[in-house]
Amino acid sequence: MKHAHTHDLEHDLLAAAQWCAKRGEKLTDQRREVLALLLSAQGSMKAYDLLAEIQKQRPTAAPPTVYRALDFLVTAGLAHKLESKNAFVACCDFEHPHHGLMLICDRCHKVTELSDERLAARLAEDAAGHGFSVAAQDIEVRGLCRNCRDGDTKGAA
Repeated sequence: MKHAHTHDLEHDLLAAAQWCAKRGEKLTDQRREVLALLLSAQGSMKAYDLLAEIQKQRPTAAPPTVYRALDFLVTAGLAHKLESKNAFVACCDFEHPHHGLMLICDRCHKVTELSDERLAARLAEDAAGHGFSVAAQDIEVRGLCRNCRDGDTKGAA
């Protein structure tokens, strides 16, 4: 998720704070700081990368601070954990609970989130056919994004 302007980031953070308030929760300063880093990232970020960024401003920040914030953000639907990379990415559509389909570029590590209600319904239906109830599932698909793929095509010509 790209945010070219600070205004976009501030708008997204305000929307996230309002989302939390609707849920009876609070987007604390620490949670806000971690979410802002995720929203500003070109791809996913690992917890220790987030901690390193935070420590630039607050050298005494400790890992539990980041892990607690990430746990909250994932539980609130504001972020997704990419299990294959043990990394996190901001959710592009947190106001609509969904199963995320994450397209992860193997070269530049950009993450694009798709929200497909038909896919989520099909997954739940197929799982139910096996007596399985899906609680949550983010699907990770790896490959090359358009920019990286087009770069390969141009280089081959």
